[in-house]
Amino acid sequence: MAKVSNAIVIGAGIGGLAAATALARRGVAVTVIEQAEKIREVGAGLQVSPNGLAVLRGLGLEKRLIARGAVRGQAVVMQAFDHAGDVARLDLMQLPAAQTYYFMHRADLIEMLRQAALEHNVSFEMGCTVQNVTAGETPMLTLTDNTTRRAELIVGADGIHSNARTALNGTDAAFFTGQVAWRATVPNTMGHGDVAMVTMGSGRHLVSYPLRGGTMVNLVAVEEREAWAEEGWNHADDPANLRAAFDGFNGMAGEMIAAVKAPTLWGLHRHPVAEVWQKGGVALLGDAAHPTLPFLAQGANMALEDAWVLADHVVRGGVEALPEYQAMRAPRVRRVIKAAEGNAWRYHLRKGPVRFAAHNLLRLGSKFAPKRMLGAFDWLYGMDVTAKK
Repeated sequence: MAKVSNAIVIGAGIGGLAAATALARRGVAVTVIEQAEKIREVGAGLQVSPNGLAVLRGLGLEKRLIARGAVRGQAVVMQAFDHAGDVARLDLMQLPAAQTYYFMHRADLIEMLRQAALEHNVSFEMGCTVQNVTAGETPMLTLTDNTTRRAELIVGADGIHSNARTALNGTDAAFFTGQVAWRATVPNTMGHGDVAMVTMGSGRHLVSYPLRGGTMVNLVAVEEREAWAEEGWNHADDPANLRAAFDGFNGMAGEMIAAVKAPTLWGLHRHPVAEVWQKGGVALLGDAAHPTLPFLAQGANMALEDAWVLADHVVRGGVEALPEYQAMRAPRVRRVIKAAEGNAWRYHLRKGPVRFAAHNLLRLGSKFAPKRMLGAFDWLYGMDVTAKK
């Protein structure tokens, strides 16, 4: 087993920065290559579920997360857009003590991870766009200026359009799911509590939760539609389009939608899980390996888990341990992706007997068997990839 002494991470997103920190704190010299000139405040909110928090805790960052205004989630509340009262309420405070749930701004988490990486002597090359990646005995990448970089390990954390993924798998046949998502943040003038609220409608739903100490609210509004939309979460859209799509959402949901001024529109496309996650010293993580639809709030959490497991395998077993990394991670992310797709169906039920029955089951379950409903997520939230085996 040859010890890995240096690595390149492509992408300064959540997974890339977490992997860089996890490697560097265990003695690997790491360089992060990022195409942006600087790390900006982009994106909106995200949910750090207990399994993702376990990784941040393992990196020694839980206190920083709280200091940056992360909001501890008290519950998940489901409601129908056309009826008063909750359909169901899952009390997150009933989870085991170690399984804490937080809401935070993506930019805050990225900045926190960037600072941690710098503290562990990670180097950054900003404004560098990767053109291609070559696996081999000493893997290599080529930038668009035709300069090259080599390292014993190259980690592709470069998202859904990953050059590293293409190098290992070729191009994939992604398809438009017939769903789009608007993202936005609004001031919390409507008194949104410390909960993740899912407002369900016919062919559409709205997810909302507080950020930055409860001063703002994050919105993700998903609609089924036939018109194709471009992939990527940073395409600006007219707020009038969002309001038209969610006409009829009243109460707090309607108030939040009315407050949106600068939403982004994201066409949701389904990509297959990569068949090959590692080869010739190149490894994939996060969306580069397994793009995930946003219906279980696990994209960032799966990237954090990947980062820890990848670093742990490489530090203990060198690049020869990379097949074990894929073998450990692939079944879990496939299960997460399947569960997320199931949520999309449940959130979008049309009015009628099926919706009536489904909502009644949720209502009765949350009232009479709340621990059982929470327990259905033990396989997800109860996983701690940092636990010593």
